[in-house]
Amino acid sequence: MTTSMMRGAVLYGREDVRLESVPVPQPGPGEVLVHIERAATCGTDLKVFHRGGHARMLKPPTLFGHEFSGVVAAVGPGVSNFHAGQRVACHNSAPCGRCFYCVRERLSLCENLLFLNGAFAEFICVPEPIVRQNLLALPDGVCFEEACLMEPLSCVLHGVDRTGVRPGDWVAVNGDGAIGQMFVWVLALRGIRVILTGGNDHRLAVGNGLGAEYVLNYRKVADEAQAVRVLAHNGRGVDAAIECTGQPKVWEITLGMLRKGGIANLFGGCPSGTSFSVGTEAVHYNEIEVRGVFHSTPSHVREALGLIARHPGRLRPLLSCELPLSELHEAFRLMDDRKAFKVVIHPETA
Repeated sequence: MTTSMMRGAVLYGREDVRLESVPVPQPGPGEVLVHIERAATCGTDLKVFHRGGHARMLKPPTLFGHEFSGVVAAVGPGVSNFHAGQRVACHNSAPCGRCFYCVRERLSLCENLLFLNGAFAEFICVPEPIVRQNLLALPDGVCFEEACLMEPLSCVLHGVDRTGVRPGDWVAVNGDGAIGQMFVWVLALRGIRVILTGGNDHRLAVGNGLGAEYVLNYRKVADEAQAVRVLAHNGRGVDAAIECTGQPKVWEITLGMLRKGGIANLFGGCPSGTSFSVGTEAVHYNEIEVRGVFHSTPSHVREALGLIARHPGRLRPLLSCELPLSELHEAFRLMDDRKAFKVVIHPETA
């Protein structure tokens, strides 16, 4: 049985989040109600907090947050593969499987992509398409905190696959936040030589620990792109460069790091309405490839949970601290001040 009311963080607008008492959702056919044990903040949540919404994912007033794990509290009619008391992790979306892009196996571009938000609360109701595709039982030994990393790690795995690199290749990862660190780890696991760039020496040291062969503080060099190029292929540049900051200026710098025939993975989401410049000569004569990458797929979600299970504690450095739901504003302040990669939120309000 669940109580009729719960505490949840409701987004009303720019930097306007209020902890309120709201009804506990009840699961309908095919749905699963999860008691949230842990949720994690991410860069997207921080953008949503500052911008007051998200064009594709949510519109205020609404509960928000989307990286979570917990325990099944109740199941709706027709649910047979989950039961009350089961430990689970959940991805925040599901493709329709029927649209133009889904039938072409570009699931992250689904025209009817269903998003789930509301993780900064005590309970969340998982819709049937997500239950069917992206609600997963937690393996023994995977703690709730690390299970929250399943969603962002799945996006990183999708990004690595879209980049198309091979063991022995040189890859620059631009951005020393949590996503950049996950890229470093996954790439290094696959035998790829990684150069991590960022502006924080402590974060760059974390990247060293996760497998970066070189780290570069862009604040300490005159030309970041040139400083990266000289490290790979006798100064020719890297085979691929991945942008993880969501800044148009860094998108441009990323392209400047590439060797001829190199690939730019522009992963970081920039503010709406922004643009960047690409030199036509580099694209034409050097055959540079520019690839946009968005979100994840169900197969990458499963791969992410498998990696977390096989490497317990490896990504723990990205979970900087833990705070109660009542201190969500403080969690975002820590992220703004770059004192935290991600903050683990637990539902207790005291």
